[in-house]
Amino acid sequence: MSDYKFFAQVNEAFDEAAKYSRFDKGLLGQIKICNNVYHITFPLERDDGTIEVIHGWRVEHSHHKLPTKGGIRFSMTVNEDETMALAALMTYKCAVVDVPFGGAKGGIKIDRSKYSSEEIERITRRYTYELIKKDFLGPGSDVPAPDYGTGATEMGWVLDTYRQLKSDINAEACVTGKPISMGGVRGRTEATGRGVFFGIREACKNKEDMEDLGMETGLEGKTFVIQGLGNVGYHAAKYMTEGGAKLVGVAEIEGSIYDPEGIDLEKLVEFRNSTGSIVGFEDTQELESNTSVLEAECDILIPAALENQLNEQNAVNIKAKIIGEAANGPTTADAHRILKDKGALIIPDNYLNAGGVTVSYFEWLKNLSHVRFGRMEKRFEEGSYRKILNVIEATSDRTFSEEEMKELARGADEYDLVDSGLEETMINAYGQLNELRKKHDIDLRTAAFLNAIDKVGVMYEQMGIFP
Repeated sequence: MSDYKFFAQVNEAFDEAAKYSRFDKGLLGQIKICNNVYHITFPLERDDGTIEVIHGWRVEHSHHKLPTKGGIRFSMTVNEDETMALAALMTYKCAVVDVPFGGAKGGIKIDRSKYSSEEIERITRRYTYELIKKDFLGPGSDVPAPDYGTGATEMGWVLDTYRQLKSDINAEACVTGKPISMGGVRGRTEATGRGVFFGIREACKNKEDMEDLGMETGLEGKTFVIQGLGNVGYHAAKYMTEGGAKLVGVAEIEGSIYDPEGIDLEKLVEFRNSTGSIVGFEDTQELESNTSVLEAECDILIPAALENQLNEQNAVNIKAKIIGEAANGPTTADAHRILKDKGALIIPDNYLNAGGVTVSYFEWLKNLSHVRFGRMEKRFEEGSYRKILNVIEATSDRTFSEEEMKELARGADEYDLVDSGLEETMINAYGQLNELRKKHDIDLRTAAFLNAIDKVGVMYEQMGIFP
């Protein structure tokens, strides 16, 4: 689909939801538009001495709350339209889960597999320098995070470059998704996939919705297919499996496999690490293409790769009753309509993959407060729990071994608190969306956009910009 316009797709979903809002056309136009679009070009000296021009972008979609927030991706798909679309989705995503950021996104148009580690570092640091020059980076202005093709290492380079150029006591809060040793937070790596699991689990708890789909409540026994075994896809599959669901299909860039009897995720990852491919794993069936498994028999389909994966060509053949959008924009507007007409429950990206930005928010708060979560209360909690257990022992025949005492009296550490906050966020947000969905008789995606429009619109009203 060479004419595919991602930002137009996002705005089409926005316009559908806007019909149910109380705001006028002018304010809706302000919410929808990107506030700042920055196209960056700079030269890179390759390891062999040749010079190459690198193109990058940073888009700040909405300044209704500051800082703006959004990842940096390294991919050949990066362009202005994609970056604008992803920045807009970040605005709506943050609003849906009540994280106080405006939306932003960044990217560099490269195939990172063709660059050395030293070249990637030079690209990252120069891109960071260009952002700082125009005030597109800072704890109170714009805070990036990892995205497709980037990780903790690159975010560490962003922080180090910022520190070299800025004398700022809150420097660590200029970027999230950092290594723990540089101010990162425990639980950030798996946060997006963990949030996907919490969101799908919450949807599957709804008895009325499951009955409409002809399914039992709960994850136990449900089959699922995952597209993409990157950070998000792997962790989503891991927690789905631990929650009782059965992995039956996997798609990756090299192909797709299917086994209705179930696929062992950890063994598959080991196999791929040793062979470079998922194809040929145990007794799985190799399918025709790397997208064929999207049409395979399953209860839940989780696209966790890139945008535009479920489209008008394959949507008619998709058999899953639940679509859990772990990626950004994996479903086109046409595919959404086809799947909706087929009766599928589509759990939208601007809710379901908000786990990453939620835990990034926790990391940002940690960096601004300069204290690790749990540091002040963990020992106090353990002491209190031990006192309760001692009373139980003194007033009953029950005694606890030292191992039991340690487990039962354990105070919450940073990971526990982050995970609890993420779970609370995803559960509450789903409740809000389901309420709006039923109130207006709309689907979850429209409900998510409407929820975001209402929250951002109220902010603009309170700021006094619009009557």
